[in-house]
Amino acid sequence: MHNELTQKDIELMRRELEYRRSVLRPKLIEDVQTARAFGDLSENFEYKAAKRDKNRNDSRCRYLENMIKTAVVISGESAEGAVGLYDKVTFLVEEDGETVTCQIVTTIRQDALKNLISKESPVGRAVLGRRVGDRATVQVSDTYSYDIVIQAIEPGEDTGEAPLVRF
Repeated sequence: MHNELTQKDIELMRRELEYRRSVLRPKLIEDVQTARAFGDLSENFEYKAAKRDKNRNDSRCRYLENMIKTAVVISGESAEGAVGLYDKVTFLVEEDGETVTCQIVTTIRQDALKNLISKESPVGRAVLGRRVGDRATVQVSDTYSYDIVIQAIEPGEDTGEAPLVRF
């Protein structure tokens, strides 16, 4: 499986990976060694916590390495007047009359609580490439879907402000 990421996504991941390897990892290893010196490891909470933190960092490094290795670089470009990556889209949900504004981002940068919607989500797939006035169906599952109408598109760009998703 390939991850569709922008060049900015890859750059942010490389920066985080470099920080985790060169700054954070040596500190975490030192914390483990310091906690180990406290004595009995079976009852040493500091050791267990330091080990857990080091393992989480190592896991995140492996995740970032894999994401970078399997990435397919995509462009944020879109047709004039059509919804593209990093554009802010305002649409009307027809069934309840609610107006929603969100920004379409790559999966590694999505955060629904901040209205950063993945291009691979049901809403993202429904609005990409659409124009103002277009009606689209958001297919949530095999048994549920709803219609939306695109009301406005605000062209955007990847400023790097949207952080990478944590796990």
